[in-house]
Amino acid sequence: MNLIETLIGKLQVHPKRFVFTDGKDARVLQAARQIVTRKMGAPLLIGDRTSIKEMAAKLDINTKGIRIMEPERSSDIDQMREQLRAIPRFADLSDEEIRDKSIEPSVFASLLLKSNRADALISGATTKASNALRALFQIIGTQPGVKTASSLLIIDMEAKEVGIHGALFMGDCGVIPDPDAEQLADIAITTARLAHHLTNERPKVALLSFSTYGNPRHPSVAKIQAATELAREKARQVNLDADIDGDLQIDAALDRATAQLKKTEGSPVAGDANVLIFPDLNSGNIATKLIHLLSGANKYGQIVMGLNKPAVEISRGATAHDILGAAAIAGCQAIDHRLLFGMGNNAG
Repeated sequence: MNLIETLIGKLQVHPKRFVFTDGKDARVLQAARQIVTRKMGAPLLIGDRTSIKEMAAKLDINTKGIRIMEPERSSDIDQMREQLRAIPRFADLSDEEIRDKSIEPSVFASLLLKSNRADALISGATTKASNALRALFQIIGTQPGVKTASSLLIIDMEAKEVGIHGALFMGDCGVIPDPDAEQLADIAITTARLAHHLTNERPKVALLSFSTYGNPRHPSVAKIQAATELAREKARQVNLDADIDGDLQIDAALDRATAQLKKTEGSPVAGDANVLIFPDLNSGNIATKLIHLLSGANKYGQIVMGLNKPAVEISRGATAHDILGAAAIAGCQAIDHRLLFGMGNNAG
C-alpha cells in the first residue's frame, strides 16, 4: 500500500476537519467529495455558496457532508475580526480594513485554523503561492524553537526500495530561495520530523550538493557542511532520532553501489536516504518537477513546514488526486503520533 492510502486509513480512524480556501474550484470539490466518501473527515469550502453549488451541480457532485462558508455571512465573523486585530501585525488597521481583510479567503481560513475551528488548511488551487503563504505566515506563526518556515514535497513512487517504501521527503522546494546554513538545518529538522511522524520510520537525511565530502573552500560546499553539523546539533536538542549526513551528491544519497564507490563508508545515510534537503530553491524546484514529469510518480505538496498548524499550499496545476493526497498528509499532521501508530490514547 502506498503512503497516501495508508494515511487515508489513519484518517478513517481519526477524522479531521479540512478547510479549503478555493471552494469553487472543480478539483477542490472533487477532493472534498472523496474526503466525505472515504470517511476521512469533514471538508469546509470557503466561497460563494451559490457559485459552489452551481459548480457542484455541473460536475454532478453531491455536496452532502460538505460544509460551505461565506466569510461575510459567517456567524463567527465578529470573533474572527477580534482575533485578527489581536495579532500585532494587524493591530493598527482601521475597522474598515479589518472588515475587508477578514473576509479574504486565505485570511478567514487561517483564522479558522488558528482558532481550532479547523484542523488542516489547503490553499493555492487558484492563487499565487505568495498570496496563499502570506496569510499563513502572518496569522499562524512558527513552532517554538523554529525560526524558518519552509516547505516540502513528497514524491511517492512505485519503486518501493527507494526512500520509505517508495516515499521521498524533499525540502525546501517552495519558500526560501537561497537558505543559509542555519535555515538549511531548520529545514532538515522539520522535514525529518514530518517523515518520522507520518511513517514511524527513522529519517535518513541527506543534505545535497554537487560534491560528496567535497572541498570546504568552495562556499556552497562549506554551507552544506556547516548546515549538516548544525542539523545534527538541533536534532540532539529536540530529541529527534535521525541520521544526518552531507554534503552528498544525489546518486551517493540514493544508490548504495554509488555510495560505496564514492568512499562513504561509515555513513548511516549514503545509499539509503529518505529525506533530501536541497541547497537552494532552484535545485529543489527543478529536481522535484523533473522527477514528477519523467517518472510519473505522484507528487504531494507543498506541505508548509515549521508552522504551528498543518497547512498545504498546492500547485495551481494540481489534480484532484494531488489535492486529496496533500489533504491526507496535512490531516495526519494533526493527529498525535502515538495515536497514528497505536502507541497511546492521549491526543496532543
